[in-house]
Amino acid sequence: MNINWKKVELPDFGVPEEIPVISKEEHEMRCTKAYDRAATDWLVVYGDREHFANIHFLSGYDPRFEEALLILGPRNAKYLLVGMEGLDYSVDKQIEANVILYQSFGLLGQDRTSSPKLDQILLNIGIKENDTVGLCGWKYFEENEMVSDAPHFFIPAAIVDSIQKVVRQPLQDKTPVLLHPTEGLRSRNSVDQIALYEWGASRASAAVMNIMKGTKVGISELEAVSHMRYAGEPLTAHVMFSARKEQMVGLRSPSATKIALGDGVTTAVGYWGGLSCRAGMIDSKNDEFMERFAKPYYKAIATWYEMTGIGVRGGDLFEKCASVLAEGGLKPALNPGHLTSTDEWMHTPVRPDSNEVIVSGMAFQCDIIPTPLPNGVGLNCEDTVVIADEALRKELKEKYPAVWARIEAKQSFIREKLGINIKDELLPLSSNPAYYNPLWLNPEMVMVVE
Repeated sequence: MNINWKKVELPDFGVPEEIPVISKEEHEMRCTKAYDRAATDWLVVYGDREHFANIHFLSGYDPRFEEALLILGPRNAKYLLVGMEGLDYSVDKQIEANVILYQSFGLLGQDRTSSPKLDQILLNIGIKENDTVGLCGWKYFEENEMVSDAPHFFIPAAIVDSIQKVVRQPLQDKTPVLLHPTEGLRSRNSVDQIALYEWGASRASAAVMNIMKGTKVGISELEAVSHMRYAGEPLTAHVMFSARKEQMVGLRSPSATKIALGDGVTTAVGYWGGLSCRAGMIDSKNDEFMERFAKPYYKAIATWYEMTGIGVRGGDLFEKCASVLAEGGLKPALNPGHLTSTDEWMHTPVRPDSNEVIVSGMAFQCDIIPTPLPNGVGLNCEDTVVIADEALRKELKEKYPAVWARIEAKQSFIREKLGINIKDELLPLSSNPAYYNPLWLNPEMVMVVE
Protein backbone atom coordinates (compact mmCIF):
# COMPACT_ATOMS: atom_id res chain seq x y z
CA MET A 1 0.00 0.00 0.00
CA ASN A 2 1.54 3.28 -1.13
CA ILE A 3 0.43 6.42 0.72
CA ASN A 4 0.68 9.80 -0.98
CA TRP A 5 -0.28 13.40 -0.19
CA LYS A 6 -2.31 15.18 -2.83
CA LYS A 7 -5.00 17.77 -3.36
CA VAL A 8 -8.52 16.34 -3.01
CA GLU A 9 -11.52 18.59 -2.54
CA LEU A 10 -14.03 17.38 0.04
CA PRO A 11 -17.52 17.27 -1.51
CA ASP A 12 -20.52 18.73 0.28
CA PHE A 13 -22.38 15.54 1.13
CA GLY A 14 -25.07 17.50 2.94
CA VAL A 15 -25.82 17.77 6.64
CA PRO A 16 -29.30 16.62 7.71
CA GLU A 17 -31.60 19.01 9.57
CA GLU A 18 -34.53 16.77 10.49
CA ILE A 19 -33.77 14.44 13.40
CA PRO A 20 -34.82 10.80 12.84
CA VAL A 21 -37.09 9.44 15.58
CA ILE A 22 -36.97 6.13 17.41
CA SER A 23 -40.58 5.04 17.79
CA LYS A 24 -42.29 4.28 21.07
CA GLU A 25 -42.91 0.77 19.76
CA GLU A 26 -39.19 0.18 19.34
CA HIS A 27 -38.45 1.47 22.84
CA GLU A 28 -41.13 -0.81 24.29
CA MET A 29 -39.63 -3.75 22.38
CA ARG A 30 -36.18 -2.94 23.74
CA CYS A 31 -37.52 -2.98 27.29
CA THR A 32 -39.19 -6.34 26.70
CA LYS A 33 -36.02 -7.86 25.25
CA ALA A 34 -33.84 -6.53 28.05
CA TYR A 35 -36.18 -7.86 30.71
CA ASP A 36 -36.47 -11.27 29.06
CA ARG A 37 -32.70 -11.62 28.63
CA ALA A 38 -32.03 -10.59 32.22
CA ALA A 39 -34.16 -13.54 33.39
CA THR A 40 -34.73 -12.00 36.82
CA ASP A 41 -37.96 -10.87 38.48
CA TRP A 42 -36.80 -7.27 38.26
CA LEU A 43 -34.25 -5.41 36.16
CA VAL A 44 -32.96 -2.11 37.58
CA VAL A 45 -31.13 0.17 35.09
CA TYR A 46 -29.08 3.07 36.47
CA GLY A 47 -28.39 6.37 34.75
CA ASP A 48 -26.97 9.83 35.40
CA ARG A 49 -25.80 12.77 33.30
CA GLU A 50 -22.52 11.12 32.33
CA HIS A 51 -23.86 7.57 32.13
CA PHE A 52 -27.25 8.06 30.49
CA ALA A 53 -27.07 5.84 27.43
CA ASN A 54 -28.58 2.63 28.83
CA ILE A 55 -31.70 4.33 30.20
CA HIS A 56 -31.97 6.46 27.07
CA PHE A 57 -31.71 3.40 24.80
CA LEU A 58 -34.55 1.67 26.64
CA SER A 59 -36.86 4.56 27.45
CA GLY A 60 -35.93 7.63 25.40
CA TYR A 61 -35.34 9.49 28.69
CA ASP A 62 -31.88 10.84 29.49
CA PRO A 63 -31.07 12.23 32.95
CA ARG A 64 -30.09 15.89 32.70
CA PHE A 65 -28.89 17.02 36.14
CA GLU A 66 -29.78 14.07 38.35
CA GLU A 67 -29.59 10.32 38.66
CA ALA A 68 -32.44 8.09 37.53
CA LEU A 69 -33.54 4.46 37.73
CA LEU A 70 -35.59 2.54 35.21
CA ILE A 71 -37.12 -0.52 36.85
CA LEU A 72 -38.62 -3.28 34.68
CA GLY A 73 -40.72 -5.94 36.36
CA PRO A 74 -43.29 -8.71 35.96
CA ARG A 75 -46.32 -8.28 33.69
CA ASN A 76 -44.65 -5.49 31.73
CA ALA A 77 -44.31 -3.27 34.80
CA LYS A 78 -42.13 -0.20 34.22
CA TYR A 79 -41.16 2.50 36.70
CA LEU A 80 -38.99 5.55 36.15
CA LEU A 81 -37.53 7.08 39.33
CA VAL A 82 -36.39 10.68 38.93
CA GLY A 83 -35.47 13.73 40.99
CA MET A 84 -37.36 17.04 41.08
CA GLU A 85 -35.81 18.46 37.92
CA GLY A 86 -36.36 15.20 36.07
CA LEU A 87 -40.05 15.17 36.93
CA ASP A 88 -41.19 17.62 34.24
CA TYR A 89 -38.57 16.40 31.74
CA SER A 90 -39.90 12.84 32.09
CA VAL A 91 -42.77 13.70 29.73
CA ASP A 92 -40.20 13.15 26.96
CA LYS A 93 -39.94 9.45 27.78
CA GLN A 94 -40.90 7.09 24.97
CA ILE A 95 -42.36 4.20 27.01
CA GLU A 96 -45.44 3.67 29.15
CA ALA A 97 -43.95 3.87 32.63
CA ASN A 98 -45.06 5.10 36.04
CA VAL A 99 -42.93 8.11 36.99
CA ILE A 100 -42.02 8.23 40.67
CA LEU A 101 -40.40 11.17 42.42
CA TYR A 102 -37.40 10.10 44.51
CA GLN A 103 -36.17 13.34 46.02
CA SER A 104 -32.75 12.01 47.00
CA PHE A 105 -31.91 12.10 43.29
CA GLY A 106 -32.31 15.88 43.53
CA LEU A 107 -29.40 18.26 43.88
CA LEU A 108 -28.05 19.27 47.27
CA GLY A 109 -30.20 21.87 48.98
CA GLN A 110 -33.45 20.82 47.31
CA ASP A 111 -36.35 19.58 49.44
CA ARG A 112 -35.90 15.91 50.37
CA THR A 113 -38.71 15.54 52.91
CA SER A 114 -41.72 14.50 50.82
CA SER A 115 -40.86 11.31 48.97
CA PRO A 116 -40.25 7.93 50.64
CA LYS A 117 -36.78 6.48 50.96
CA LEU A 118 -35.62 4.25 48.13
CA ASP A 119 -36.19 0.96 49.95
CA GLN A 120 -39.79 1.97 50.68
CA ILE A 121 -40.36 2.93 47.04
CA LEU A 122 -39.09 -0.49 45.96
CA LEU A 123 -41.48 -2.20 48.37
CA ASN A 124 -44.35 0.01 47.22
CA ILE A 125 -43.92 -1.00 43.57
CA GLY A 126 -44.06 -4.67 44.52
CA ILE A 127 -40.50 -5.94 44.93
CA LYS A 128 -40.58 -8.77 47.47
CA GLU A 129 -37.84 -10.22 49.62
CA ASN A 130 -37.61 -13.47 47.65
CA ASP A 131 -37.55 -11.80 44.23
CA THR A 132 -34.46 -11.89 42.04
CA VAL A 133 -33.07 -8.52 40.96
CA GLY A 134 -30.61 -7.78 38.17
CA LEU A 135 -28.72 -4.50 38.07
CA CYS A 136 -27.46 -2.71 34.97
CA GLY A 137 -24.72 -0.14 35.53
CA TRP A 138 -22.68 1.89 33.09
CA LYS A 139 -20.00 -0.80 32.65
CA TYR A 140 -19.04 -4.15 34.12
CA PHE A 141 -16.01 -6.02 35.41
CA GLU A 142 -14.37 -8.72 33.33
CA GLU A 143 -13.48 -11.93 35.15
CA ASN A 144 -9.83 -11.01 35.64
CA GLU A 145 -10.81 -7.74 37.38
CA MET A 146 -12.94 -9.28 40.13
CA VAL A 147 -11.61 -8.79 43.65
CA SER A 148 -14.08 -11.20 45.29
CA ASP A 149 -16.72 -13.76 44.39
CA ALA A 150 -19.47 -11.25 45.14
CA PRO A 151 -20.91 -9.39 42.16
CA HIS A 152 -19.54 -5.93 41.40
CA PHE A 153 -21.71 -3.03 40.25
CA PHE A 154 -20.87 0.27 38.59
CA ILE A 155 -23.79 1.90 40.40
CA PRO A 156 -23.61 4.16 43.48
CA ALA A 157 -23.35 2.05 46.63
CA ALA A 158 -26.29 3.85 48.25
CA ILE A 159 -28.59 2.50 45.55
CA VAL A 160 -27.17 -1.02 45.71
CA ASP A 161 -27.46 -1.05 49.51
CA SER A 162 -31.08 0.10 49.37
CA ILE A 163 -32.02 -2.66 46.95
CA GLN A 164 -30.15 -5.27 48.95
CA LYS A 165 -32.08 -4.18 52.05
CA VAL A 166 -35.33 -5.16 50.32
CA VAL A 167 -34.43 -8.54 48.79
CA ARG A 168 -32.71 -11.56 50.30
CA GLN A 169 -31.54 -13.03 47.01
CA PRO A 170 -28.04 -11.99 45.87
CA LEU A 171 -28.14 -9.14 43.37
CA GLN A 172 -27.00 -10.05 39.85
CA ASP A 173 -25.00 -7.93 37.42
CA LYS A 174 -26.99 -7.82 34.17
CA THR A 175 -25.06 -5.01 32.51
CA PRO A 176 -23.83 -7.33 29.69
CA VAL A 177 -27.45 -7.71 28.59
CA LEU A 178 -27.06 -4.24 27.11
CA LEU A 179 -23.32 -3.72 26.78
CA HIS A 180 -21.69 -7.00 25.73
CA PRO A 181 -19.70 -6.16 22.54
CA THR A 182 -21.46 -8.72 20.34
CA GLU A 183 -24.48 -10.05 22.26
CA GLY A 184 -25.57 -6.90 24.07
CA LEU A 185 -28.80 -5.32 22.85
CA ARG A 186 -27.02 -2.05 22.18
CA SER A 187 -24.30 -3.61 20.02
CA ARG A 188 -26.61 -3.99 17.00
CA ASN A 189 -28.63 -1.09 15.68
CA SER A 190 -31.95 -0.83 13.90
CA VAL A 191 -32.37 1.14 10.68
CA ASP A 192 -33.96 4.03 12.61
CA GLN A 193 -31.04 4.11 15.02
CA ILE A 194 -28.55 4.13 12.15
CA ALA A 195 -30.35 7.10 10.58
CA LEU A 196 -30.21 8.92 13.90
CA TYR A 197 -26.49 8.19 14.22
CA GLU A 198 -25.92 9.53 10.71
CA TRP A 199 -27.56 12.77 11.81
CA GLY A 200 -25.19 13.15 14.76
CA ALA A 201 -22.02 11.87 13.07
CA SER A 202 -22.42 14.03 9.98
CA ARG A 203 -23.04 17.16 12.04
CA ALA A 204 -20.16 16.47 14.45
CA SER A 205 -17.71 15.91 11.61
CA ALA A 206 -18.94 19.03 9.81
CA ALA A 207 -18.24 20.96 13.02
CA VAL A 208 -14.68 19.59 13.07
CA MET A 209 -14.12 20.69 9.47
CA ASN A 210 -15.45 24.15 10.33
CA ILE A 211 -12.98 24.37 13.23
CA MET A 212 -10.09 23.31 10.99
CA LYS A 213 -11.02 25.86 8.31
CA GLY A 214 -11.24 28.60 10.93
CA THR A 215 -7.90 27.82 12.57
CA LYS A 216 -5.30 30.52 11.88
CA VAL A 217 -1.91 31.42 13.29
CA GLY A 218 -2.26 34.05 15.98
CA ILE A 219 -5.85 33.43 17.04
CA SER A 220 -6.77 31.70 20.30
CA GLU A 221 -7.92 28.13 20.62
CA LEU A 222 -11.31 29.46 21.78
CA GLU A 223 -11.67 31.57 18.65
CA ALA A 224 -10.78 28.60 16.45
CA VAL A 225 -13.47 26.47 18.08
CA SER A 226 -16.05 29.25 17.75
CA HIS A 227 -16.17 28.45 14.02
CA MET A 228 -17.81 25.06 14.65
CA ARG A 229 -21.35 26.54 14.34
CA TYR A 230 -22.68 24.70 17.34
CA ALA A 231 -26.48 24.45 17.16
CA GLY A 232 -27.25 22.77 20.48
CA GLU A 233 -26.76 19.15 19.42
CA PRO A 234 -26.51 16.73 22.39
CA LEU A 235 -22.83 16.06 23.10
CA THR A 236 -21.15 12.74 23.84
CA ALA A 237 -18.02 14.48 25.17
CA HIS A 238 -16.59 17.91 25.88
CA VAL A 239 -15.52 19.79 22.76
CA MET A 240 -11.74 19.38 22.55
CA PHE A 241 -9.02 21.54 21.07
CA SER A 242 -5.33 21.94 21.82
CA ALA A 243 -2.49 23.53 19.84
CA ARG A 244 0.92 23.30 21.53
CA LYS A 245 4.56 22.52 20.92
CA GLU A 246 4.76 20.33 23.99
CA GLN A 247 3.21 16.89 24.41
CA MET A 248 -0.20 16.65 22.81
CA VAL A 249 -3.12 16.10 25.22
CA GLY A 250 -6.15 15.36 23.12
CA LEU A 251 -8.72 15.64 25.90
CA ARG A 252 -8.09 19.32 26.67
CA SER A 253 -10.83 21.89 26.24
CA PRO A 254 -9.93 25.00 24.22
CA SER A 255 -8.16 27.81 26.06
CA ALA A 256 -7.02 31.37 25.39
CA THR A 257 -3.63 30.05 24.20
CA LYS A 258 -2.60 31.58 20.88
CA ILE A 259 -2.02 29.22 17.97
CA ALA A 260 1.49 29.34 16.53
CA LEU A 261 3.16 28.04 13.37
CA GLY A 262 4.59 24.56 13.96
CA ASP A 263 2.23 23.67 16.80
CA GLY A 264 0.87 20.19 17.06
CA VAL A 265 -2.93 20.48 16.99
CA THR A 266 -5.95 18.34 17.75
CA THR A 267 -9.70 18.86 17.91
CA ALA A 268 -12.70 16.61 18.47
CA VAL A 269 -16.47 17.05 18.50
CA GLY A 270 -18.89 14.28 19.45
CA TYR A 271 -22.68 14.33 19.12
CA TRP A 272 -25.08 11.46 19.79
CA GLY A 273 -24.15 8.92 17.15
CA GLY A 274 -20.55 9.73 16.43
CA LEU A 275 -17.42 11.65 17.28
CA SER A 276 -15.02 13.12 14.73
CA CYS A 277 -11.40 13.98 15.55
CA ARG A 278 -8.52 15.41 13.56
CA ALA A 279 -4.97 15.99 14.72
CA GLY A 280 -1.87 17.15 12.86
CA MET A 281 0.31 20.26 12.66
CA ILE A 282 -0.17 24.00 12.14
CA ASP A 283 1.87 24.14 8.96
CA SER A 284 1.48 24.11 5.18
CA LYS A 285 4.56 22.01 4.35
CA ASN A 286 6.64 19.72 6.54
CA ASP A 287 8.29 16.82 4.74
CA GLU A 288 9.74 15.22 7.88
CA PHE A 289 6.37 15.13 9.62
CA MET A 290 4.65 13.74 6.55
CA GLU A 291 7.15 10.96 5.87
CA ARG A 292 7.91 9.97 9.44
CA PHE A 293 4.46 10.22 10.96
CA ALA A 294 1.49 11.11 8.73
CA LYS A 295 2.01 8.53 5.99
CA PRO A 296 2.69 5.55 8.30
CA TYR A 297 -0.31 6.56 10.39
CA TYR A 298 -2.68 6.89 7.45
CA LYS A 299 -1.60 3.49 6.19
CA ALA A 300 -3.11 2.06 9.39
CA ILE A 301 -6.30 4.10 8.86
CA ALA A 302 -6.63 2.83 5.27
CA THR A 303 -5.94 -0.73 6.43
CA TRP A 304 -8.71 -0.46 9.02
CA TYR A 305 -11.22 0.76 6.44
CA GLU A 306 -10.32 -1.96 3.94
CA MET A 307 -10.34 -4.80 6.46
CA THR A 308 -13.40 -3.96 8.57
CA GLY A 309 -16.48 -5.95 7.61
CA ILE A 310 -18.90 -8.70 8.54
CA GLY A 311 -17.25 -11.81 9.97
CA VAL A 312 -13.89 -10.18 10.73
CA ARG A 313 -12.46 -11.24 14.10
CA GLY A 314 -11.80 -8.36 16.45
CA GLY A 315 -8.45 -9.85 17.40
CA ASP A 316 -7.37 -10.04 13.76
CA LEU A 317 -8.30 -6.41 13.14
CA PHE A 318 -6.39 -5.35 16.24
CA GLU A 319 -3.28 -7.30 15.26
CA LYS A 320 -3.33 -6.08 11.65
CA CYS A 321 -3.61 -2.42 12.62
CA ALA A 322 -0.92 -2.86 15.27
CA SER A 323 1.45 -4.48 12.77
CA VAL A 324 0.94 -1.68 10.22
CA LEU A 325 1.58 0.97 12.87
CA ALA A 326 4.69 -0.92 13.95
CA GLU A 327 6.16 -0.42 10.46
CA GLY A 328 6.35 3.27 11.37
CA GLY A 329 7.60 2.69 14.90
CA LEU A 330 4.17 3.26 16.43
CA LYS A 331 1.60 1.22 18.34
CA PRO A 332 -2.08 1.77 19.23
CA ALA A 333 -2.58 3.64 22.51
CA LEU A 334 -6.17 2.35 22.67
CA ASN A 335 -8.15 -0.25 20.76
CA PRO A 336 -8.12 0.56 17.01
CA GLY A 337 -11.88 0.77 16.67
CA HIS A 338 -14.77 0.61 19.13
CA LEU A 339 -18.55 0.51 19.20
CA THR A 340 -20.24 3.88 19.49
CA SER A 341 -23.72 5.02 20.36
CA THR A 342 -25.27 7.95 22.18
CA ASP A 343 -22.27 7.48 24.45
CA GLU A 344 -18.96 7.88 22.64
CA TRP A 345 -17.42 4.52 23.64
CA MET A 346 -19.76 1.63 24.38
CA HIS A 347 -17.53 -1.46 24.16
CA THR A 348 -15.39 -3.11 21.49
CA PRO A 349 -14.78 -6.55 20.01
CA VAL A 350 -11.47 -5.16 18.69
CA ARG A 351 -9.13 -6.38 21.41
CA PRO A 352 -5.96 -8.47 21.49
CA ASP A 353 -6.77 -12.16 20.86
CA SER A 354 -10.51 -11.46 20.64
CA ASN A 355 -12.53 -14.15 18.88
CA GLU A 356 -15.59 -11.91 18.72
CA VAL A 357 -16.59 -11.10 15.16
CA ILE A 358 -18.04 -7.99 13.58
CA VAL A 359 -21.72 -8.37 12.66
CA SER A 360 -24.34 -6.39 10.79
CA GLY A 361 -25.80 -3.48 12.72
CA MET A 362 -22.67 -2.48 14.61
CA ALA A 363 -21.75 1.22 14.73
CA PHE A 364 -17.98 1.76 14.93
CA GLN A 365 -15.54 4.56 15.50
CA CYS A 366 -12.39 4.20 13.41
CA ASP A 367 -10.33 5.40 16.36
CA ILE A 368 -6.59 4.77 15.96
CA ILE A 369 -4.54 6.79 18.45
CA PRO A 370 -0.81 6.15 17.88
CA THR A 371 1.96 6.22 20.44
CA PRO A 372 4.74 7.16 21.16
CA LEU A 373 4.79 10.61 19.57
CA PRO A 374 7.34 13.36 20.22
CA ASN A 375 6.29 16.74 21.58
CA GLY A 376 4.32 18.84 19.14
CA VAL A 377 3.16 15.96 16.93
CA GLY A 378 -0.52 15.11 16.60
CA LEU A 379 -2.03 12.25 14.58
CA ASN A 380 -5.71 11.42 14.46
CA CYS A 381 -8.38 10.70 11.87
CA GLU A 382 -11.44 9.43 13.72
CA ASP A 383 -14.84 8.94 12.10
CA THR A 384 -18.02 6.89 12.39
CA VAL A 385 -19.15 3.95 10.25
CA VAL A 386 -21.91 1.35 10.44
CA ILE A 387 -21.64 -2.26 9.32
CA ALA A 388 -24.75 -3.38 7.45
CA ASP A 389 -25.56 -6.54 5.51
CA GLU A 390 -27.54 -6.48 2.28
CA ALA A 391 -30.92 -6.73 4.02
CA LEU A 392 -30.16 -3.85 6.38
CA ARG A 393 -28.81 -1.73 3.53
CA LYS A 394 -32.00 -2.38 1.55
CA GLU A 395 -34.17 -1.38 4.51
CA LEU A 396 -32.14 1.78 5.04
CA LYS A 397 -32.41 2.72 1.37
CA GLU A 398 -36.19 2.23 1.35
CA LYS A 399 -36.97 4.01 4.62
CA TYR A 400 -34.34 6.77 4.51
CA PRO A 401 -33.49 7.46 0.84
CA ALA A 402 -31.72 10.77 1.62
CA VAL A 403 -29.52 9.09 4.25
CA TRP A 404 -28.74 6.30 1.82
CA ALA A 405 -27.86 8.74 -0.96
CA ARG A 406 -25.34 10.48 1.30
CA ILE A 407 -23.83 7.16 2.37
CA GLU A 408 -23.46 5.96 -1.22
CA ALA A 409 -21.77 9.22 -2.20
CA LYS A 410 -19.37 8.85 0.71
CA GLN A 411 -18.56 5.27 -0.26
CA SER A 412 -17.77 6.36 -3.82
CA PHE A 413 -15.59 9.21 -2.55
CA ILE A 414 -13.56 6.91 -0.31
CA ARG A 415 -13.00 4.43 -3.14
CA GLU A 416 -12.50 6.76 -6.08
CA LYS A 417 -10.82 9.81 -4.55
CA LEU A 418 -9.02 8.40 -1.51
CA GLY A 419 -8.17 5.03 -3.05
CA ILE A 420 -9.45 2.92 -0.16
CA ASN A 421 -11.23 -0.25 -1.28
CA ILE A 422 -13.94 -0.51 1.37
CA LYS A 423 -16.47 -3.33 1.48
CA ASP A 424 -20.10 -2.74 0.51
CA GLU A 425 -21.19 -3.36 4.11
CA LEU A 426 -19.10 -0.49 5.48
CA LEU A 427 -21.33 2.60 5.59
CA PRO A 428 -19.51 5.87 6.34
CA LEU A 429 -21.63 8.29 8.38
CA SER A 430 -19.25 11.24 8.83
CA SER A 431 -19.20 14.25 6.49
CA ASN A 432 -15.42 13.89 6.11
CA PRO A 433 -15.01 10.09 5.82
CA ALA A 434 -11.34 9.05 6.04
CA TYR A 435 -10.45 12.53 4.78
CA TYR A 436 -7.20 13.27 6.56
CA ASN A 437 -5.50 16.63 6.04
CA PRO A 438 -2.64 16.54 8.57
CA LEU A 439 -1.22 20.00 7.74
CA TRP A 440 -3.99 22.39 8.74
CA LEU A 441 -2.70 25.38 6.79
CA ASN A 442 -3.00 23.36 3.58
CA PRO A 443 -6.45 21.85 4.19
CA GLU A 444 -7.20 20.38 0.74
CA MET A 445 -3.95 18.39 0.68
CA VAL A 446 -4.91 15.00 2.09
CA MET A 447 -3.63 11.48 2.43
CA VAL A 448 -4.60 9.01 -0.31
CA VAL A 449 -3.81 5.41 -1.26
CA GLU A 450 -2.16 4.95 -4.65
